[in-house]
Amino acid sequence: MNTTTIKEFYQDVFKETCPDLDQFLNNNLNKDLGHFNVFNIESMYATCKTKPEMPYNRRTYYKVSLISGKNIVEYADKTIEITKHAILFATPKTPYRYTPKDNNQSGHFCVFTKDFVPLNKTGFDIDNLQIFSNQSDFVFQISKEQYLQIKHVFEKMHHEINSNYELKYDLLRNYLMELIHYGQKLTPFTPNENKTAATRITGLFIELLERQFPIENATQLLQLKKPNEYANALNIHINHLNKVLKDTIGKTTSDILSSRINQEAKILLKQTDWNVSEIAYSLGFDEVAHFSNFFKKHNKQSPLVFRK
Repeated sequence: MNTTTIKEFYQDVFKETCPDLDQFLNNNLNKDLGHFNVFNIESMYATCKTKPEMPYNRRTYYKVSLISGKNIVEYADKTIEITKHAILFATPKTPYRYTPKDNNQSGHFCVFTKDFVPLNKTGFDIDNLQIFSNQSDFVFQISKEQYLQIKHVFEKMHHEINSNYELKYDLLRNYLMELIHYGQKLTPFTPNENKTAATRITGLFIELLERQFPIENATQLLQLKKPNEYANALNIHINHLNKVLKDTIGKTTSDILSSRINQEAKILLKQTDWNVSEIAYSLGFDEVAHFSNFFKKHNKQSPLVFRK
């Protein structure tokens, strides 16, 4: 699985078929820091000869897309079909594929790097927001009314980015924050004001687990494979970790770990051309047979049948 930088994003989407791309890259992408840009999807389709398609990979940038049209978004082991209107919040944490079903597309999207929204200018770390969590729903189907509300924010972005206002990027950052806060409202999340030791341990465990993923190449191995390895890393007894997770999530360490490995296995089977042995090895299985048995137990079919 490849990783796409902001520079490669422009090259992948527009390729050589769009005018002035080389000039744009030379003038605006001298460094991959603090970058922001906004696009009109309908204009992009009119300008480009090819149908823009986002391949399945990780990205070093963030993206907020307002979508009107028929599209398919694939991430983790999920496939979301967009039939009318949606908003998408993409983060470097979550690899995904975006495929338009036809050229009848409209809407807007903006791309930005983390340095464009630093803590000292926004008051929060973007990676700690629920909307950009790898536990977020990522894609939200929205109503026509919601679409028009969000469209208005993007229209302000287009107007401002073409202006000569000296502080326009500060204003653009404010518009971006408006979109992000809109997304936060779409992901109801009530923090526990009386955060207990159990919830802290659960949070640390989930963070530790997610650091193991995604598997990006066939030589990458899980560093932590067994429940007791997570307990040791957290400096607690495995029985205590199991109790904490059972109380807060309703599952044991082994259940959660198995579920996440199974999810990654389905992603690799679906999105890569690695053979089953390579996938088994990268996920910590010493024998292909052990991986096959594990996969059958969770999915009621073999890895090869699932892939087909």
